[in-house]
Amino acid sequence: MGYRDLLDADALGEQFCSPAGWHRRPWLERLRRALAEDLFVLHFQPIVSLDDGLLSHHEALLRLADEPGELIAPGSFLPAAERYGLIREIDRMVLEKVTALLGEQQRSGGACIAMNLSALSVTDPAMLAHLERRLEHHGVDPARLVIEVTETAAISDMDSARAFCAGVLALGCAVALDDFGAGFGSFQYLKHLPFSYLKIDGDFIRCLPVSRTDQLVVRALAGVVRGMGRRTIAEFVGDETTMSMLRSYGVDYAQGFEVGRPSPHLPLAA
Repeated sequence: MGYRDLLDADALGEQFCSPAGWHRRPWLERLRRALAEDLFVLHFQPIVSLDDGLLSHHEALLRLADEPGELIAPGSFLPAAERYGLIREIDRMVLEKVTALLGEQQRSGGACIAMNLSALSVTDPAMLAHLERRLEHHGVDPARLVIEVTETAAISDMDSARAFCAGVLALGCAVALDDFGAGFGSFQYLKHLPFSYLKIDGDFIRCLPVSRTDQLVVRALAGVVRGMGRRTIAEFVGDETTMSMLRSYGVDYAQGFEVGRPSPHLPLAA
């Protein structure tokens, strides 16, 4: 589930607050303070197998808690982070939190976590080496980390995205091509980007039971990706009818309300 999807707070089942006067405070000041004082927090949403219902992994979702008792949705602050050139620093902060948590939990059963990286980090020549250093520093089994790259980020610089994804896979991590379909992408992109999972954009899932077009697209995607020996994840799965349809189409995993809502607590084992 990419940053774009997080603009819709209701889709995650959370009540994001807008403290009185928050919009009048300069975002640059708020973001710098949040980074300096560690005011960003992670919530985790489960992703389960549609075959047997077992948990596959969790996705780490970013929140800003710079007011007591309040959570600010990423859709409110990430555009400002990109505008002010802070998005790479935020990505690295999230990577540090995720790899540290993976290292801690690995000693008590282990967990698998997916995290999203922005387009600027995906195209940053130093990011792959930084990722490798954080994995080594925290003693993390790379197989327990999934790096999510949005389709739109990949399209912005296909050569860099392809090299980055290949490098991530070489480290032993998995790669998820996130929000597929959001950027009016073509199946042709699947030929050029190495990936482990393809996450079908929620716009094709929300109305799946009543939209013939969505049904055709999802069925086709599931067939193509399975034929390539890769796996599909459906985002924003909100009811059992949708779960049943996805299962019949051969989609591998589901994420959404019907599966579980985001929580600040990560179970010890995936």
